[in-house]
Amino acid sequence: MNVAVELDLEKKVKELKKSEVAILVKKRLIEFESFKYKPSEDWFSELCFCILTANSSATLGIKIQDAIGSDGFLCLPQEKLEQRLKELGHRFYSIRAEFIVKARKHRDVKNIVSDFEGKKARAWLVENIKGLGMKEASHFLRNVGFKDVSIIDRHILSVLCDYEMIEEPRTMTPKRYEEIEKVLEKLAEQTDTNLAELDLYLWYMKTGKILK
Repeated sequence: MNVAVELDLEKKVKELKKSEVAILVKKRLIEFESFKYKPSEDWFSELCFCILTANSSATLGIKIQDAIGSDGFLCLPQEKLEQRLKELGHRFYSIRAEFIVKARKHRDVKNIVSDFEGKKARAWLVENIKGLGMKEASHFLRNVGFKDVSIIDRHILSVLCDYEMIEEPRTMTPKRYEEIEKVLEKLAEQTDTNLAELDLYLWYMKTGKILK
């Protein structure tokens, strides 16, 4: 690892924290934190959003979530849900509809994961929600207010590789995911951020956007 390059990333994040981007980041974090006051239906809707983003995009996931809503995710028959996902442009409409219907047995996901800290909640989600891997489970938890897990997607990996903090992984095993998460934990400590906040800054560096 090139220490000078690593310090450059630390410096870049600190600069963003002093820029107008910080206002957008703080606004988004407040939205995430507000989920503790929201009903279980909204948490389930966010879970479905994260199921939909796997091998897809957050932009498309937001579009579908807005169109279908929590009632649709909870109540539409699988065939109808599949049809709606197809109409709305999801490439994997059939398997995602199946995953969402199977997830309904955990519609009280708010009460379940609220009893855990982030990494234990993530382990439960990966084990019990078909369609969620480490990245998607972390995405869900961050979006409902958890701050101690990392969403290691291709944008985050790209930033870390650009700054020579990691070598691009050939495959993303749970062990490798946790190793990269430790790198992000160190960077969060150096930049006085939490992992949820750091993710938004790194994602902005690569995309120019602050999404959920």
